[in-house]
Amino acid sequence: MKTHIFSLVFLFFSLAQGLNPKCDIQDHGSNLRVFHIYGPCSPFKPSKPLSWEEDVLQMQAKDQARLQYLSSLVAKKSVVPIASGRQIIQSPTYIVRAKIGTPPQTMLMAMDNSNDAAWIPCSGCLGCSSTVFDNAKSTTFKTLDCQAAQCQQVPNPTCDGSACIFNMTYGGSTIAANLSQDTLTLAIDLVPSYTFGCLQKTTGNSVPPQGLLGLGRGPLSFLSQTQDLYQSTFSYCLPSFKSLNFSGSLRLGPVGQPLRIKFTPLLRNPRRPSLYFVNLIGIRVGRKIVDLPPSAIAFDPTTGAGTIIDSGTVFTRLVAPVYVAIRDEFRRRVNVANVTSLGGFDTCYTVPIVAPTMTFMFAGMNVTLPEENLLIHSTAGSITCLAMASAPDNVNSVLNVIANMQQQNHRVLFDVPNSRLGVARELCT
Repeated sequence: MKTHIFSLVFLFFSLAQGLNPKCDIQDHGSNLRVFHIYGPCSPFKPSKPLSWEEDVLQMQAKDQARLQYLSSLVAKKSVVPIASGRQIIQSPTYIVRAKIGTPPQTMLMAMDNSNDAAWIPCSGCLGCSSTVFDNAKSTTFKTLDCQAAQCQQVPNPTCDGSACIFNMTYGGSTIAANLSQDTLTLAIDLVPSYTFGCLQKTTGNSVPPQGLLGLGRGPLSFLSQTQDLYQSTFSYCLPSFKSLNFSGSLRLGPVGQPLRIKFTPLLRNPRRPSLYFVNLIGIRVGRKIVDLPPSAIAFDPTTGAGTIIDSGTVFTRLVAPVYVAIRDEFRRRVNVANVTSLGGFDTCYTVPIVAPTMTFMFAGMNVTLPEENLLIHSTAGSITCLAMASAPDNVNSVLNVIANMQQQNHRVLFDVPNSRLGVARELCT
């Protein structure tokens, strides 16, 4: 089998070994560079390239497990990710540089806007990666005791002597952590006494190697802890997978956010208040507004149904009635007889196609996706697929997830104080 590289997602495998010179550019102000976890500026890229077909299957398995995890958050119950026959690395797709402690130690933390907690692998952690935070060398590190107010805000708190310990699941993994505080440095901004989980033990393959920065909106999230500094406002611009630099930006605080941007209200689900729900009211393929069952896109806090914006899922997943309707209209407009499939993608073509645009219609704004946000291609150009799929049959299939490929080359602004989400086109490099 020819080993064509999956160009849209894994172009970096064809780059020369060694870091791109732009990897050394430092963060500045309240702007952090965002790296793809497998990009040339990341130490986490796989050492052995896979064939294009293997890449597609692995990415689909990763997303399927992610969807199951997100659905478990909505349902507030644990589920086990779907096994694919190979190890699933379910950690989020994008990472940022952060410094912890005094003197500061640099960690590459995964960015996850569907999770509140922050955690970092600490010295002596069982099951963690080789890169850990040496908390014994930090003069500002401290462990919180069971009487601390924050101990009541973490999942499943217990006491080990006087220390507050918490346990939780993340995807297919479990973690045990000491609730701790230390100085967090982002670019030149210092966040003293930042509360996070100092990992003591992990199981499974889902935990990001050097920690996680939770950008949800719960009480212990990054937004809540830095409210005075950043006013619970941030935006990111995720680079296209075709960008050689594979870096975008995370902009913290209201200063410097785009002035020309359209907004839609953020909705709150009390069952899972950290997730960023939005009101999807329709989808247009080309010039046609597709006929969708209202119940399939309606926001319902009781069942967890609705649409979220997620930074950790790669390909947009829609509940079956929605996906089938837009897929059929997409196929009709492409008007090529031979439709094939590849892994979880069921709308693929072996001849060149002209794809229609697709517009997500939200309350108050429309977001039109160009071809680069809709299609994946093999390097050799032998196959092209619509880069969306139906929600897996064996999960709580009430959640529509707008994923990071469809967000790429857009500035996505989360304005929590004003309960709104903004989107503007931007070249993310």
